[in-house]
Amino acid sequence: MQVRPIICYNFIPGNRGDGLKAAVITSQMNFMTKTLKPKTEVAKKVLVVDDEGQIGLVLDMILTEKKYQLDYVSSLLSADEYLKKQQPSLVILDNKLPDGYGVDFLLYLRKKYPSLKIIMISGFGSAKDVALENGADAFFEKPFPLDEFNDTVNRLAP
Repeated sequence: MQVRPIICYNFIPGNRGDGLKAAVITSQMNFMTKTLKPKTEVAKKVLVVDDEGQIGLVLDMILTEKKYQLDYVSSLLSADEYLKKQQPSLVILDNKLPDGYGVDFLLYLRKKYPSLKIIMISGFGSAKDVALENGADAFFEKPFPLDEFNDTVNRLAP
């Protein structure tokens, strides 16, 4: 006979309000308890401005596991409207978008949101110098090395 565990989560206030306790109960009535610490860490918001869905999927895979909440927009106008309502820790900005170029938008972002951290990504390495001059904190040419990208994200939005 195979024993299948049943996992029940109940909130049990402790002396110090220590959070959740998980009880694993098997059909043979064996009990194990494990204290889980409540998640108090709030995910940092990252705005991704890119019109390619594939890059969004890649960024989602690498950044969500590192406790970042990603929001996506596909145009500069949408990014501007988003930034009027939200305050992300970091913006990942593509250069070539349907309504303009990210390198031009950088000047606007630096003037309006001087403390905002911005990573510029582009399929054209020739945009690097202009992007950095216009205020990007970092620049990556697509495709970019994920370990270096992760290090940069962690440095800019710790």
